[in-house]
Amino acid sequence: MSKKKLPLWRSALFVPANVEKFVDKAHTRGADAIILDLEDSVVLSEKDTARAAIPSAAAKIADRGLDVLVRINRPWRLAVRDLEASVCEQVHTIAVPKVMSGDHIIFIDEIITEIEIDKGLPPGHTKILAFVEGLNGLDDIHNIAQASERLVGLFLGAEDFSSEVGMQPTTEGLFWANQQVVFAARKAEISPLGFVGSIADYSDLDAFREKIRQARELGFVGALGIHPSQINIMNEEFVPSASEVEHARGLLSAYQRALAEGRGAVAYKGKMIDAPVVARAEEIVRLSEAFS
Repeated sequence: MSKKKLPLWRSALFVPANVEKFVDKAHTRGADAIILDLEDSVVLSEKDTARAAIPSAAAKIADRGLDVLVRINRPWRLAVRDLEASVCEQVHTIAVPKVMSGDHIIFIDEIITEIEIDKGLPPGHTKILAFVEGLNGLDDIHNIAQASERLVGLFLGAEDFSSEVGMQPTTEGLFWANQQVVFAARKAEISPLGFVGSIADYSDLDAFREKIRQARELGFVGALGIHPSQINIMNEEFVPSASEVEHARGLLSAYQRALAEGRGAVAYKGKMIDAPVVARAEEIVRLSEAFS
């Protein structure tokens, strides 16, 4: 999808940074990445405690081979303190909530650069994941997606977005907004993450599986979860099935034979194959090999 080397996150699990028992178990949940949360799951009186816990918590999780993200707060005075505590060797990505514009990401990038210099980290060490959670952010989503070389993905915060719009976080209401996330991310060659619906509802896991299947069909490459029961579903559904891989390999073989014979298109199992179909097949094989 991208010339930029993007992380492969089928699943990322939110964990409150100040709850040690959750941090200690985070690596056992099966997620590809852990999001240490300084925002919604941490009350204001606990923010300092949570910040102080980030370096050791990140080290525990990173030592287990997982990518560590930190979700910071939106108010600037909190955000700067969060960044100063969170930008470190063990933190892969800063998850930035309630992104309003491309300028918002540019400013976060500048702060991260200053902190990396102060801490002796390699330039560009710390990546950014942007959370679009309101109408202003959605309106500027293409500028957001292309605002920084650090940016690796986009995510629509369904609960905050729905609240601002004055609607329920239903599939019908959120479908178009999620499509914009996919389109902007693909244009910028970064990862679209998420699914159409509320991240807060994990009571019906069969319904959740259907949402993740739909998300993959729409072009999402991974999603975020708030409960360990969601992780295996995301891990299973965001990778191609054995039958998909077999079909893709057969299709690519048929296409290569056609090219060798001087033809740019060929029929395979009753369907015409051309370059876009081949590109999708190559992506299926690539993903399969990445997670095998």
